[in-house]
Amino acid sequence: MSLFKARDWWSTILGEKEEFDQGCLCVADVDNSGSGLDKIIVGSYMGYLRIFNPHPVKPGDGMQPEDLLLEVQLREPILQVEVGKFVSGTEGLHLAVLHCRKLCVYAVSGTLGNVEHGNQYQIKLMYEHNLQRTACNMTYGPFGGVKGRDLICIQSMDGMLMLFEQESYAFGRFLPGFLLPGPLTYSSRTDSFITVSSCRQVESYKYQVLAFATDADERQETEQQKLSSGKRVAVDWVLNIGEQALDICVVSFNQAVSSVFVLGERNFFCLKDNGQIRFMKKLDYSPSCFIPYCSVKEGTINTLVGNHSKMLNVYQDVTLKWAAQLPHVPVSVKVANLQDLKGVIVTLSDDGHLQCSYLGTDPSLFQAPRVESREINYEEFEAEMKELQKIIKEATKTQDILPKSEKHRDVIVTAEVSPELDAESQAIDSEVRAEAGLSVTVKVTVQSRVTAQKPSLAVCVQAPLAVTCDQFFFEDLEPDSSETVVLSVFLKGNCSPSELEGNCVFSYNIPTELNPEGIPKVAQCHFRLPLRLVCSPSQPSKAAKHKLTIDTNKPPVSFLTIFPDFVDPSSEDDQANVLGFQFSACSKTTLLASKTSQRYRIQSDQLEDLWLITKELVLRLEEHFKKQNCKDFACTFSGSIPLQEYFELIDRHFELRLNAEKFQELLSERAVQFRAIERRLLTRFKDKTPAPLQHLDTLLEGTFREVIALADAAEENQANLFQAFTKLKSATHLMVLLISLWQKLSDDQVAVLEATFLPLAEDTPELGWEEAVDAAISYLLRTCLSKSSKEQALNLSSQLCMPKDTSRLKKNITLFCDRLAKGGRLSLSMDSTTQQPAVTPGGCATIPESDLEERTVIPGSAATFPSQGQIAKQKSK
Repeated sequence: MSLFKARDWWSTILGEKEEFDQGCLCVADVDNSGSGLDKIIVGSYMGYLRIFNPHPVKPGDGMQPEDLLLEVQLREPILQVEVGKFVSGTEGLHLAVLHCRKLCVYAVSGTLGNVEHGNQYQIKLMYEHNLQRTACNMTYGPFGGVKGRDLICIQSMDGMLMLFEQESYAFGRFLPGFLLPGPLTYSSRTDSFITVSSCRQVESYKYQVLAFATDADERQETEQQKLSSGKRVAVDWVLNIGEQALDICVVSFNQAVSSVFVLGERNFFCLKDNGQIRFMKKLDYSPSCFIPYCSVKEGTINTLVGNHSKMLNVYQDVTLKWAAQLPHVPVSVKVANLQDLKGVIVTLSDDGHLQCSYLGTDPSLFQAPRVESREINYEEFEAEMKELQKIIKEATKTQDILPKSEKHRDVIVTAEVSPELDAESQAIDSEVRAEAGLSVTVKVTVQSRVTAQKPSLAVCVQAPLAVTCDQFFFEDLEPDSSETVVLSVFLKGNCSPSELEGNCVFSYNIPTELNPEGIPKVAQCHFRLPLRLVCSPSQPSKAAKHKLTIDTNKPPVSFLTIFPDFVDPSSEDDQANVLGFQFSACSKTTLLASKTSQRYRIQSDQLEDLWLITKELVLRLEEHFKKQNCKDFACTFSGSIPLQEYFELIDRHFELRLNAEKFQELLSERAVQFRAIERRLLTRFKDKTPAPLQHLDTLLEGTFREVIALADAAEENQANLFQAFTKLKSATHLMVLLISLWQKLSDDQVAVLEATFLPLAEDTPELGWEEAVDAAISYLLRTCLSKSSKEQALNLSSQLCMPKDTSRLKKNITLFCDRLAKGGRLSLSMDSTTQQPAVTPGGCATIPESDLEERTVIPGSAATFPSQGQIAKQKSK
């Protein structure tokens, strides 16, 4: 029990679960009674406005019914309440209420009744201003030296000062270099506004400078403002206080010098009118609010400072004169003259505890009891400590909340893909012809060793692949039970998929003692679809636009061994070192193996069709040598990266994205036109006096046809965009594989490369492939692939939006490959920003065409295999 505490004179609790802040409290003679006594005005974030006139029978009494003069609920949260001369034509006091998007000025008046309880008070709206920007706080005063009235200045959340000359809006000005709003006040002595910016500086702006500055029509400065320095908003003086401010107050008493008080997070400052520090006080606590008031000693100013330790400290300049305990943490404090008592301290907490108090002492009647001396039994204490530690250990165990995983998994999901295609196609989609579509059966088995509640299985494949059923729901699984489902995967559409992998995700709940509903868990597995599902054997083609060469460190393997499913038994000799693959889109890919060197060539007329064959070749070679216990097998790539062909696919995809936006705009315009014609026709039809249609029906029919045509064109463009994105993903997978083989990247670096070039599973209007990849590559170029500290210091744009063209993306991809060629290494840690020695691939001699065509049926191929691994900059050729 504290001896020095704030003596409760009158208090009340406002509402239930309401919130209050610094600007929600104001004291003034708001009803213009002329008695000189203040009323307490409180606004809440819940929109309640209350006016009190406390007069307790004896100190410490609670609120009496007649103490509440007025309570009204406004529809919007109240940010701040102030009382001043806000109405023209009168010098009476009026109440200004600041909402988020509105400023309202009210007149408060009272009507005397026959008895004391019959007094009635009401508010009348004098005028209001709808704000175009979200408000933060406001201040008022005789701006510009005007007499007999107060003007209002509102600071918005984006840094605009909006000045109102009572019923009319005067002008708005943006504060220069604004980031976050701070406390704002007005000094009538210097006719200036004082605030604290997010740079932790106290800044003062003259009213005349704001009045003659250029209008703030937009957030950025215009060229006219930059050229004409006389019309820019210039700061009068600046003082760096090194911390954020909680509140600012300007005081001017007769016996004291006019000063500006600033309450910081750890200090409070007293400044002169020109910004020089008169004195400052370092606080050893966290303050919450303050208010300076008149001192009895001439030349000094008293200050009340509330803190988060529920203390109210009274300072005379920098000297602590009194400290009193409060029952709550104050967020706002005022000094008021109330009935029978002057200088009452009014405090308000954030949860609505409103208290009027005065400073005094309260003697403590508590007397500490005598402590009985007794001997300590250490054995009992040790046994009790062990028992408590055991209880704590049992309580902190997590097996009842989240069971620990055992050595074996609770649920095992396995997927078995049939080695042969289905004899009869299981394609269920209407777009797939049953006689032409191929399908393969996948058998998924779920084995559960625990009780699994609400089990469900989801099977996912990459479009244009589809499954006959992608969702399965089961009854609750008992321990040591299993479930098996059979489904078929088929190709939907004309384009080839970018991935032949699928994923099975099994979700279930495991019940516990504390949670009978169960803890959600997931088990998953991957499966690989056969290449025969998307392509079939065909005759090899000798002519091709795109060719790649894969080098190995082992003798070439016959295709009879690694591609038995594509070899025709009747012509095994011809297909030992050459194979042809026919995709569904009438595109052929040819695979050749050299007899004399350790190289393989893949060639096709479409760049994206090289991907699946190249990947399948690498995987089957690795599996073949793994079966032979060969651990040093490796594939490399020493040719030119086909950037130009890759860029053509990017341009095609981006062009279709632009077309989709154009169709969207045209559809929106035609829809607006269609609705406007409908409204006019409906008006004509409802009119009692018949009027000619003036060909509105013809115009409606024509607009309807345009809408249908545009919708069909947009749908066709969307289908083309899907195919283009699938082709782009296939080509991107190919680029990732070639770069990893070219630079011999580790698994971690390949993961970074895939995350950079393949960030999206599908295109969306909100986020496209181009901007996502451009942002990822730009980040790598400025971190691990940067050449200097200047590049690392460049800031990246935080907003991803659709670019105007693809020139920047193509330039960054070329630079990305160039940096890798010069020794750059991919890493997401900042420690790897230094360049490593360059690794130049290759050194292999060119393979003669005769070696590749030996014992094949493809004569006369004119392609050569380049031996140096450098980036092909074909734009300059």
